[in-house]
Amino acid sequence: MQSGDNDLMPVILCGGSGTRLWPLSREQHPKQFLPLLSERSLFQDTLLRTRALPGVLTPVMVVNEGHRFLVRDQLAELGVEDAEVLLEPVGRNTAPALALAALRVAAKHPATLLLALPADHHIRNSAGFTQAIARGIPAARAGAIVVFGIVPMHAHTAYGYIRKGAPAGSDGLHAVAGFTEKPDAERAAHYLQSGEFLWNSGMFLVRADVYLRELKALAPDIALAVSKAMENPQPDGVFLRPDREAFSACRSQSIDYAVMEHTQAGMLVELDAGWSDLGSWDSLLAVGADAQTGNATHGDVVLQDVSGSLVHASGRLVTAIGLRDQVVVETSDAVFVAPVNRVQEVKQLVETLRRSGREVTENHLRVHRPWGWYECLAKGERMQVKRIQVKPGASLSLQLHHHRAEHWVVVQGEAQVIRGEDNLTLEENQSTFIPVNTKHRLFNPGPLPLEIIEVQSGEYLGEDDIVRFDDEYGRV
Repeated sequence: MQSGDNDLMPVILCGGSGTRLWPLSREQHPKQFLPLLSERSLFQDTLLRTRALPGVLTPVMVVNEGHRFLVRDQLAELGVEDAEVLLEPVGRNTAPALALAALRVAAKHPATLLLALPADHHIRNSAGFTQAIARGIPAARAGAIVVFGIVPMHAHTAYGYIRKGAPAGSDGLHAVAGFTEKPDAERAAHYLQSGEFLWNSGMFLVRADVYLRELKALAPDIALAVSKAMENPQPDGVFLRPDREAFSACRSQSIDYAVMEHTQAGMLVELDAGWSDLGSWDSLLAVGADAQTGNATHGDVVLQDVSGSLVHASGRLVTAIGLRDQVVVETSDAVFVAPVNRVQEVKQLVETLRRSGREVTENHLRVHRPWGWYECLAKGERMQVKRIQVKPGASLSLQLHHHRAEHWVVVQGEAQVIRGEDNLTLEENQSTFIPVNTKHRLFNPGPLPLEIIEVQSGEYLGEDDIVRFDDEYGRV
């Protein structure tokens, strides 16, 4: 990581579970890593958006530890090899997350500008985004914490608001007169009519040393906990691991609560660039709605006499007749249906599913792993069938299972298999059997993806029945 005091370093904050976009977004594959509006994920679009900024450096990512391989793979798809990824052992919201990056950067160049960007936003006008950042740079270099407020398009009740203060300078900046929480409909309408309030984007521009100074003054316990966590971070390939125990002891709080609502250094820049946080199904509908029907569709969808609705098909044909202002989302293992004006209630629905032990809150049927992916094709009593794809040159861990046996059939590619004392090479249409309590490993030595069908049988088929002896990805 190279930086100087006048450089601009984006800090992409990748935490969050995206609950309000369930069933498309899951805990282990949240919305920021999904291609919701293009072939790229929101995280990738955020990263690409920073490249046009003045004096920009390679971004730092702050990532939930459980999503580290998703980030690694999506960086590789963009050809980004020199990014630094800080791993949060546990989620503690944005104030501690930005402090991790600020401490890392300030150790070498304290006055480097940090541009804190959530990884899950959509911005239609990239040029407008770049211009707004440029307007905020002089104030941030002079010691302000610049927050970007979105010119509101309607009386939204799901966003926090920032009240504009007096003009400050000649480039459209304002003082910050205050922050308000998500309002009810009546208050939101008042905010819109007054012209004094902007949506809070959650994007900030601040020198590393200024942020650390304000955090220490306004939330000293957070500053101390994160400082301890970064005393001796451990490198792990492209990842950097803060101390787990110290960071876990930190309380969870946003930048707004911890710093912005109390600091005297806040400044406001208006951002009018087609912004959306894509935080709910109605926001996705607003971004993608057809001008004539008001519908937004994805996948294999056929509609008849439907208006004002979002219909998302992930893998099957979805048809509808006579819908008005509805959301229909189909995935391989769940279907969600709700009126547009009630989609925010999905958070309570997901919590109900989580309490009942439903796996659909955590993963899709296709589960991504650092070596590739697997998906469940069939499951019954004492049996499960999986389709497994292994990347070229990738290897599963050396492992065994106490409660299940496995049959492997190669469908595509070449497999190198360790099975007990045997070392086998299998080609298409060849198979092998892995008995219970037998050490085994699967490796793809070829240049193309390896696909196998795995048939499991036994008294217990859970993913926690894995004893790892060696793993190149550092998993326990």
